Amino acid sequence: MTEDLKYPIGSFRPTEYSPENFTAAVAAITHLPEDLEMALAQLDNWQLQTPYREGGWTVHQLVHHIADSHMNAFIRMKLALTEDHPTLKAYDENAWVLLNDVKDVPVNVSVTLLHALHRRWTVLLNSLAEEDLKRTIFHPVSNRDMSCWFLISLYAWHGRHHVAHITSLRNRNQW
Repeated sequence: MTEDLKYPIGSFRPTEYSPENFTAAVAAITHLPEDLEMALAQLDNWQLQTPYREGGWTVHQLVHHIADSHMNAFIRMKLALTEDHPTLKAYDENAWVLLNDVKDVPVNVSVTLLHALHRRWTVLLNSLAEEDLKRTIFHPVSNRDMSCWFLISLYAWHGRHHVAHITSLRNRNQW
């Protein structure tokens, strides 16, 4: 497996906070549902059941993973903003994509969920003061503190990263 298939836009690299970086990250989070819809446009069930890379999840699993991940991110952000340095709850994303709510639910359900979630998330993000971005959570698996700014930049990248998995698969297969 090449790194291009695993990380089609490159691996996550934290960026320093700046108003310009914040605006770009919020825009990426805001537009993720539409970008995902465009990447999925007119894919049939066989294509949705295709792994985006060897050993990777299917496109179907990937879409539901994005919804699961971003729901967790939204909650983590709210915890960071309302509690004093909370410890986040990690989850086994590989186990989650095997559950029936992923197997038996069409991808459009998670895309619809992402539209609603990202609308709320965008309103929350646009209400933050620069001081709010310094608030932190503790990630027990990584054994590190993460600021709200770090989470925002991470999940802006995360959405683009997975949309790129789908678009690069489409391009490779000329769908």
